[in-house]
Order: sequence, then structure tokens, then C-alpha cells
Amino acid sequence: MSNQFAHLPPLDDFKTLPEDNINEFQEKGHTLVEQVLNAYEIAAYRPVIVQAADKYNTEKRKIEERDTYGKAFLQIMNLWQADEAAKKFVLAKRMAKIAADLMGVRNVRLYHDQALFKEAGGGPTPWHQDQYYWPIDTFNTVTMWMPLVDIDVDMGMLTFASCSYTKGAVFNFEISDESESAFDNYVREQQFPISRANTMKAGDATFHRGFTMHHANGNNSNKMREVMTIIYVADGAYITPYKNEWQKNDHEKWLMGKPIGETIDSPLNPKLL
Repeated sequence: MSNQFAHLPPLDDFKTLPEDNINEFQEKGHTLVEQVLNAYEIAAYRPVIVQAADKYNTEKRKIEERDTYGKAFLQIMNLWQADEAAKKFVLAKRMAKIAADLMGVRNVRLYHDQALFKEAGGGPTPWHQDQYYWPIDTFNTVTMWMPLVDIDVDMGMLTFASCSYTKGAVFNFEISDESESAFDNYVREQQFPISRANTMKAGDATFHRGFTMHHANGNNSNKMREVMTIIYVADGAYITPYKNEWQKNDHEKWLMGKPIGETIDSPLNPKLL
């Protein structure tokens, strides 16, 4: 790490999770963990992540020129490969250990990271399941979703359909108006409890399984909803034949095209603990 990033605090210590978090995650497929990063730590990392997201963001269209997916957020992926400060955050053992403890596994690997910045006036994120995109053979996947600023429901809080992960893949829909309608009807029919926080502090984080159905409202504030996410997969998971073109793309992009049936252990998927 160069002197340029010497001010960044290490994030490799372990945080003891309350049993309530583990139990909630195991039952519902999601949980909110407070102060994953403290105020000092998030204040140190926020500027460098925002700077990297701004640098590598390729979306230049105005919001009104984009489709539903494009209006939902600015999406900048795998910052850890491009930026040394982001790498220190993404590969941190603290968050990886929380992910492992929630899933009840010994170790996790990185799938990829992504900054999800919902602009002021940005549209809703339709209902979806993350793992629709992933050619992975296990339910033991988890996305950490951490706001870099304090947020409330008016900024597009992540909203979960509790216990929905147990159904596995439900629809063959990417994030779209079509997925919003189909999942919205399905969530109501199945009577899944709906859960979301009213507020989150910068440095708090939600963790949800890959098949947990979730969405977010639009950003009705005048501030950017800055969120950094990291996707983890349990060590020992295998690559499965793809079920759609998105999984084919993920296989090539995030798993480096390793043969189907082999374990997920490419250089892009380092073991984190």
C-alpha cells in the first residue's frame, strides 16, 4: 500500500456478531448489522470509494434518457481491480468474516464488488433476485450493501421479502419493469413479510442471500445515495451451466471462463479469510 493510502484504517479485525443477526439471517435470508465500520473508518473510506466510482463510471446519459435499469442507479463494478484504496476495502477480512459467520461457513471468496449510486431523482430498483445472474451451485452466497452516507427511506432504502430465498430461482427475468410486476405479484401471493430499515447510518450494512427477493424505491431526496456492495460466495462452490445469457457473461467476466463444474477459485475470486 502506497503512502497515498497510509491514512486508511485497517479493516482486518473480526467483529463478534450478535446471535440475533445470525438467527435472523438464517431464517429470513437478510439482516442489518450496525456499525460494520465506525464513523472514523467510513469517513476515511468514503472519499476514496466515491472518487474511484466517479473515475470509472461510464454512464453519461441524462436520467430521462435511460431505461428502468439505467435510472435505478449508477453501477460501477470491480473497483478492487482498478483502485488500490477500494481494494483494501473490498478484500477486508472484517466484512468477509461477517459474511462467513452469517452463512455458517469457514471461508468465503469474492465474487465481485459494485458501487451502486442512486442519483437524486433516480428511479426505483425493481424487485429481483441477485443470483439470477450468477452461475453458482450454492445457496451460500451473500451481498453486503453498505451506505457510505446516512440514508433514510426517501433515498431508496433496500427492501426485502423475508424468507423468499428458500424458493430458489423463481423467474427468468433480469432487473426490469417485467421483473417488478412479476415479483410484486408473487411476493403478495406468497405473503412474504416485507422488511426494510427506516434509517441506516453510514457504515451500517445489510447482508442478504443471493436468492432473497428485494427492491428499492426511488431517491426522492436531493442527495446521492452512495452505496458500496461486496458479493461473497462460500469457498468450495462450483460453477454451474448457465441458465441465461447473463450467467454466461458472468462466467466469462467474474469467473474468468473456468470450466463448468470446477470450483470457483480464479484469480478474480480470492479467498478472503
